[in-house]
Amino acid sequence: MPSKSTPKSSLQYIGLGLFCLALLVFAGMLAVETYQLSEEDLIAAVAPNPDAQPAPEASAEAGGVSAGSSGESTPESAEDSAPDPKAQLLYEVQGPAFREAGRQLGLIDQPFGSSFSFADKVDDVRAAAKVAVDERVDQLKADGALPEGVSEWDIRLSDPVYFQDKVAALTAAAERGPVKDSPLLFLGLTIGLGLLGGLLYILPKFATHPGIKNDHLFHSPLTKGLNLGWRSGILGLTIVGVLLYGIRYMAGDYFWPAVTAGIAVLIIGLVLFVQHSFGREARDAGPEGLSAYLGILGGTYLIGFYVLLYWAPQHVTPWVTMVNPVKQGIFGGMASQWFLYGLLYTIIILVMGVRMISKYRHNKYQIVRTLSVMFFQTAFAFLIPEILGALNKPQQDLKNIWPLDYDFFFGWQLEQFQSAGALGTFMLVWGIVLVIIGVPLMVHLVGKRWYCSWVCGCGGLAETMGDPWRQLSDKSLRAWKFERWIIHGVLVAAVLMTALTLYTYFSGSGELFGFETWKVQKWYGFLIGAGFAGVVGTGFYPLMGNRVWCRFGCPLAAYLGLVQRFQSRFRITTNGGQCISCGNCSTHCEMGIDVRAYAQKGQDIVRASCVGCGVCAAVCPRGVLRLENSSEDAGYRTVPERVIHVSEEAGVVLMD
Repeated sequence: MPSKSTPKSSLQYIGLGLFCLALLVFAGMLAVETYQLSEEDLIAAVAPNPDAQPAPEASAEAGGVSAGSSGESTPESAEDSAPDPKAQLLYEVQGPAFREAGRQLGLIDQPFGSSFSFADKVDDVRAAAKVAVDERVDQLKADGALPEGVSEWDIRLSDPVYFQDKVAALTAAAERGPVKDSPLLFLGLTIGLGLLGGLLYILPKFATHPGIKNDHLFHSPLTKGLNLGWRSGILGLTIVGVLLYGIRYMAGDYFWPAVTAGIAVLIIGLVLFVQHSFGREARDAGPEGLSAYLGILGGTYLIGFYVLLYWAPQHVTPWVTMVNPVKQGIFGGMASQWFLYGLLYTIIILVMGVRMISKYRHNKYQIVRTLSVMFFQTAFAFLIPEILGALNKPQQDLKNIWPLDYDFFFGWQLEQFQSAGALGTFMLVWGIVLVIIGVPLMVHLVGKRWYCSWVCGCGGLAETMGDPWRQLSDKSLRAWKFERWIIHGVLVAAVLMTALTLYTYFSGSGELFGFETWKVQKWYGFLIGAGFAGVVGTGFYPLMGNRVWCRFGCPLAAYLGLVQRFQSRFRITTNGGQCISCGNCSTHCEMGIDVRAYAQKGQDIVRASCVGCGVCAAVCPRGVLRLENSSEDAGYRTVPERVIHVSEEAGVVLMD
């Protein structure tokens, strides 16, 4: 029996080994550090002494003054740098409470073997400190001693979920161990080895014959996918887990998790019963059992990464520490989990972009498109925002567009734009113009591909890192029905949330019709911005294909798709007379479109979901598919080609 594994060179095996070693070290780093917190670090993180903070003139980050300014004190600057009443009261009320609780409960100067045990102790200390703080605030209220302009809620401790940022700061301050002592070493053992291993595995592909090769996609335990039962089960467990954690994330508020669960049940009922999909045959992406074990392990790794990154940043402290030298050496300041994420995201797109070019190097469109997403991710999504941050300007990704950039119209964002002067005004106007004029105009001219396949960071990661799993997208009619309900539902939710946000911003009210704006924003960010786009959207690459988020969840893709469906000149024309029904086009369509069915009927493909990646045309062995930006001559130019009928009796006949 012939082997079903793809032949690899010795260099590729070495690269694969180095990459796997890098992944193991990356995960193992989280277990090698210990944590020990001093009293000074505790107070500095939760309630810093305002008298000890640098004056605005002495810190470019704090005051918006260039690092080259003299920082000489003047009477005006001394007055401006006077302690804020709120900061002073926080130090006087919360500081002693945390100091006493930390001593009594054994947090201060005590070693902890893991971030989990340390974070648990911090939660205990916070709970004890909250009791003392509440008693002190109640006394201040009774005595009328609260300073003018300072609310009691400015001083009281919030619920645990809103304390996560300070827990992460405390964990970073308490970190001890080899990663803290030698961050560059671990940077080399993880990102460095992974980069080297990936390139060693990819570069030999350029020596092979160009052209698409299926390479046993549905035989590999990494890329064969899962059957419908396993796929649905894992997805269902993930959704339930996200909703249950959402209750904790919303501090015990059951309303929005219940609303989400109700909408999910409604959509399932509509698709399965109202639209008669229940009991019909659905596409089975893989064989029975757990033979796709590498894909499951890969998906679990990605899901775990996103859960920790978004919702438990205190547990990724060693990863952040590891990239601190990069942040400090190039941009200045201390790294956060978002810098870590941006750096990893960019490196992955660059390395896997090289793989994309090696695989599709026979097609110039694919090469240029891949270079485009590599450029926009590196320059617009990573370097420019970091440079702006170093200059104390809003760290805005200028290619990010509402409603994908769902917090663009949030109050804090609008105030940040206004406080940034001319640059901030430009960012605000640029974002609005893109939504109102840029998107419809560009989609009309070239389709949604200009963004989804050439510019977008989500699409860039899907096209590069996610390319090995593009064949796992579900092509069934049932999946298409789910897609339409879910993605347009997310678009409606984004519009309503933004409308509520703008109303409360301009009216000064905190709610409308009983819906509190901050709760709506927080739940949308948790469920859509983190849970759907990150945990499911990327974590399910090896399980459900690389465009799960783009296909089912992205509100901007829904907006672009509506314009493309009804107003765009873009389409994929087909030459049905040349189609041999090989199925390559449908197999490689990441958006779940049955391209072969269109080609066999000689129909142009004008689908709202099509991102115009062009891979279907790149893998077609007969040149049946062609990406077009105008249909003016498509009728008379392609009809003679795609409706030729050949028979022994009639010979060659043009069919109407």
